[in-house]
Amino acid sequence: MSEKKSPAEADMAKLKKKIVERSAAEGVAREMVRSLRKRLKRAQRKKRALASRLAHAAGKKKEAKATS
Repeated sequence: MSEKKSPAEADMAKLKKKIVERSAAEGVAREMVRSLRKRLKRAQRKKRALASRLAHAAGKKKEAKATS
């Protein structure tokens, strides 16, 4: 069975799909595509920040696991 995506990952996948569809379509306002790209980038930044915070919080525990 496939892994279930988190809501954030599912949202990013939907945004990527919308960007591809809208940028391929003729006559679509650039502002619309731009706003979708901005939303996607914001979601990606949030995901990276969360991963960074979790890694920083793990600290020595993470290093101890790697050396064990």
